[in-house]
Amino acid sequence: MKLTTVALSLCAGLAITFTAAAADKKLPPPSTQKDVTFAKDIKPIFDKACADCHGDKKQKGKLRLDTLANALKESENGKSIIPGKSAESALVKAVARLNEDDAMPPEGKSKPLTAAEVGLIRAWIDQGAK
Repeated sequence: MKLTTVALSLCAGLAITFTAAAADKKLPPPSTQKDVTFAKDIKPIFDKACADCHGDKKQKGKLRLDTLANALKESENGKSIIPGKSAESALVKAVARLNEDDAMPPEGKSKPLTAAEVGLIRAWIDQGAK
């Protein structure tokens, strides 16, 4: 009985690992650019694609991306950015359009981010989101 439980637990763990790995493979890789900063590299992307719904005038889902401090705050769905962990950050999954139901920006609102832009956001988050 115990051996069966261990085997099932291992199988469940492998399924979770494979599911996460599959999602990671769909994400554009992080940029190799060093010293990515919010002000210089990320804010222009957010201003272009996200500010209409997540800026100073409107904050859908209580997510605001117009300043570094605001971007790192919790939204109504929790933290969107997990510094050091871009593949686990909801914002990255949304802008990479892994799930059409959560894809950002929504169809017709703004052009989807390019793989290079998503990669730059990933690098920024992996570098600590500073």
